[in-house]
Amino acid sequence: MKGKLKEWISTQRAKNPGGVVLGVILLFNIAVFLIAATVISTFSLEGTEQMGFMEAAFCTVTMILDAGCIQFVIADIGEAGVFISLFCLCVVFVGMISFTGAVIGYVTNYISGFIDAANEGKHRIYMENHVVILNWNNRASEIVNDFLYKREKQKIVVLVDTRKDEVKREIGERIGDTVARENKKIRAQYAHLSWLRRHIAVYRHRFVNKLTVFVREGDVFSSKQLSEISLERARSVIILEQDINYCACKYELSEKREQAERGNSQTVKILMQVADITAAAFSADNQRVIVEVADEWTWNLVQEIIKSKQVSGKCHIVPVRVNQVLGQILSQFSLMPELNGVYAELFSNRGAEIYAREQEEQPLDLYLREYFSAHRHAIPLTFMNSNGRSYCYYAADWEGDIDKRAASDAARGYQVKLNRSYWIEQ
Repeated sequence: MKGKLKEWISTQRAKNPGGVVLGVILLFNIAVFLIAATVISTFSLEGTEQMGFMEAAFCTVTMILDAGCIQFVIADIGEAGVFISLFCLCVVFVGMISFTGAVIGYVTNYISGFIDAANEGKHRIYMENHVVILNWNNRASEIVNDFLYKREKQKIVVLVDTRKDEVKREIGERIGDTVARENKKIRAQYAHLSWLRRHIAVYRHRFVNKLTVFVREGDVFSSKQLSEISLERARSVIILEQDINYCACKYELSEKREQAERGNSQTVKILMQVADITAAAFSADNQRVIVEVADEWTWNLVQEIIKSKQVSGKCHIVPVRVNQVLGQILSQFSLMPELNGVYAELFSNRGAEIYAREQEEQPLDLYLREYFSAHRHAIPLTFMNSNGRSYCYYAADWEGDIDKRAASDAARGYQVKLNRSYWIEQ
């Protein structure tokens, strides 16, 4: 029995040392209260003869919390015995150390630990309809920065395995530069107005940061860590290739480069974990998983994962060959540099964007006439097929403009103003 008790205490001390300390503090103080109440009720003095055990226990607590309450036990120090006087003083001193001091110290330490755990990102984040970014590289800050131009407030959670402070600083600097630059443009736009009207216009149209960004450091392969950032409730999950430029030594950098040339197994493992969570019944519907792919080996494995893991209506996995896409964009710019304006507008969250709507394919010229007869706030661009489904792609300021109908009087004039910034010659 003694051996089992010793084993249990040793196990609890190793598993939960804070709980053991708290338990010892509570047990010791309970013992002090019981002993003190028994002694006080036994050696009742004149005026306290009728003091029962519970009243004596109450007096013990009040003496510990306020030493002046000793008068309830010793009304006249001259008539009290030496034993009871010394005993009450000992109870006060011991209680001040073991109860007041120990409990306050434990609570202070617990609060400090709670704050440290929050700063280190060890608490679960309860949220939904947010964007999750797994891993970090030199393209990631632009992804976060682009969400600044969304109309609605955006919540973004970044999970990295190292360099959390550097990532936070990089995001803060990038967002700060963008906000300052956009507000500078707004001030220049209204510079011709009077002082008062200019300040009112700038304040009304000022560019503000609507992003809430959390950066967590943890294991991107851990289902527990992914669950703690509410990945199952996320709107979109972006899996980036890990940047290999931040290595401790040149040998580690060389090794990682050789591994990257053979394929990115980390991307595959992360996608497997994410696909299992997003495809589960408890996850949100229509989650989008964007995977950054740079080599053929990883591309082929991602295609196999899509076949086996993707669940219609739950998760939609989209692999993106970043290097190939960037090469195609640069090639298009070399043929027509003016397309850079279109790219800056339609392929970002700033201004008009491209939205896809699943609908039956039909001749575009006929659909344009039919659509523009009732809608004037979005532009149908083309029909395309993806995974056996037909989609129509629109250019609009936001998705709600696609269904926004024009005025009931379709015959009345409709003004169109050309933005020369996006004019392409010839």
